[in-house]
Amino acid sequence: MKKNQKNRFVRLYTILLILILALNIFIPMFHSNRMENTSYSNFLTQVEKKKVKEVQVDGNDDIIYYTLKNDDKKKTYQTGEMNDSQLVDRLKKADVTFTQTIHQSSILDNPFIYFLISFLLPLFFISWLMRRTMKKFQDKMGGDSTFTFTPGGNDAGNGFGGFGGFGNLGKSNAKVYEGKKTGITFKDVAGQQEAKDNLVEIVDFLNNPKKYTEIGATMPKGALLVGPPGTGKTLLAKAVAGEAGVPFFSISGSEFVEMFVGRGAAKVRDLFKQAREKAPCIVFIDEIDTIGKRRDGAGSMGGNDEREQTLNQLLAEMDGFDGSKGVVLLAATNRPEILDPALTRPGRFDRRIPVELPDLAGREAILKLHAKKIKHSPDIDFNVVARAAAGSSGADLANIINEGALLAIRDGRKQVVQKDLEEAIEIVIAGEQKKGAVISPKEKLIVAYHEIGHALVAAKSKNTAPVHKITIIPRTKGALGYTMQVEEDEQNLLSRDELYAKIVTYTAGRAAEEIIFNSYTSGASNDIEQATKLARAMITRFGMSPTFGMTALETVNNQYLGGDTSLACSPETAARVDQEVITLIQQAHDEAVQILKDNLAKLHELAKYLYEKETITGEQFMYILHKPAEISTSGAQ
Repeated sequence: MKKNQKNRFVRLYTILLILILALNIFIPMFHSNRMENTSYSNFLTQVEKKKVKEVQVDGNDDIIYYTLKNDDKKKTYQTGEMNDSQLVDRLKKADVTFTQTIHQSSILDNPFIYFLISFLLPLFFISWLMRRTMKKFQDKMGGDSTFTFTPGGNDAGNGFGGFGGFGNLGKSNAKVYEGKKTGITFKDVAGQQEAKDNLVEIVDFLNNPKKYTEIGATMPKGALLVGPPGTGKTLLAKAVAGEAGVPFFSISGSEFVEMFVGRGAAKVRDLFKQAREKAPCIVFIDEIDTIGKRRDGAGSMGGNDEREQTLNQLLAEMDGFDGSKGVVLLAATNRPEILDPALTRPGRFDRRIPVELPDLAGREAILKLHAKKIKHSPDIDFNVVARAAAGSSGADLANIINEGALLAIRDGRKQVVQKDLEEAIEIVIAGEQKKGAVISPKEKLIVAYHEIGHALVAAKSKNTAPVHKITIIPRTKGALGYTMQVEEDEQNLLSRDELYAKIVTYTAGRAAEEIIFNSYTSGASNDIEQATKLARAMITRFGMSPTFGMTALETVNNQYLGGDTSLACSPETAARVDQEVITLIQQAHDEAVQILKDNLAKLHELAKYLYEKETITGEQFMYILHKPAEISTSGAQ
């Protein structure tokens, strides 16, 4: 056992000794504070005045204990018995409740025995418990008595960590995976080929450091994984450790946050100390923006608050360790724009590795990877599913596969088929079907015309994705119906005509309601929101406005967390932007109205068919759209 471990045990024994002594000293003192000695004459005076509530006579020691009536402090008084033969009569006359006790002698009356039981026995028990706990951890680590396991987390045990957590105040709480114990390699990561290529070099350095040191090259001290939530940043970090076969320290940035100043910095020191002892190894800090936020001095009254001290310590530790020793720091965040520049400069986090949402090929690879874990039909076309799941993260795709398996079980089948995965996409996007929802025939008809309005305008417009499915079955996420369009190919660039066609399609649902029912409903609220957001982006960020040209009037905040925007222009310019957005949306709405009026017969025919069937496929929709129109063109009244 290392010397510092022995010192920990000595300090722990000292603390326990002080604690037990304090208990033996202060508990009797606490009782003595509620016990007061008094004279026998005073006791008799209290009895005569009928102030005594209860009396207890100790027959062994000839001591009288009594309490007083209406005593808020609830004190107990004691006095020595004076061989008063009239005591019983006095107590009866004063209506005092009294008892006499005679206890047998106990082994605890012996001071030496009492000392053994109350002091030494707990100490021996704690010592035995600590030794037993340490032995278990040594057995777990293969009998390596020199291994210092990090207390805290799921594996806390030695040091101070296993007793009340006092010792964890300066411990890192990092989870440690030895060698291949992460259980994850690059084979378990799909859809992030570029990110994997960036990390392969780190793995090669950890496996073959001599190849790099001979030429004088050093490995980057740190690599920062940035991207939206659910794209596999943590998975990639574990895969690096699994491929390299080196220890993997994993900790979240929030675990450095402490109430007491200086404790976060102490955890950083402890983490890097352990990393140096276990080199070569990988240290992974998830959500590093928790402690790596840009320093601005706000809220700290001109001094360093706890978060800044933790960040300063992290910067110092990154400067202090030698990259040639094989300690590689990986970190993940979805808010890179708020990180302190001192943290992201070369020499600390030398590499920034994007882990973006997967493209079409990546989505298909991820679906196939997760599908290996379930029983599924060999006829499943994962390309179709991947196209329908555009914009999904790796976590979303894993959820789609799992939801598909649950749907198969629900239908009593032993394998997943194509329709299960397609329905699973809709569950992830719009929620479960609300089969028990009660919708009036009038509302159902309005929803049918609304959705056919979207589909019809999309089919008759240029530069739009084909209609994949239309439904008017309500969903748990609030949609009364929706029209799903699926791109035939992956799109990375969108032209102005394509964006404008999207706005026209968004406005088509409300346009159908106006034409058929001559009224407005709240069903178009999401369409209006999406159309407004897209029109504003065309003007303020995409440079597609003849008025403002290639001028950036809006900035994107939190690119990977929703992409909220804020205007970067004067109030006068903002008013002009608003007016142009209104004009653009009104123009798109008028175009949608004209398309529907030109195809009014098909609008009625398709809406009637959707009203009856509730859900139709894109193929059914296109068949009815292109077949000769029915004679009757009467609409809803």
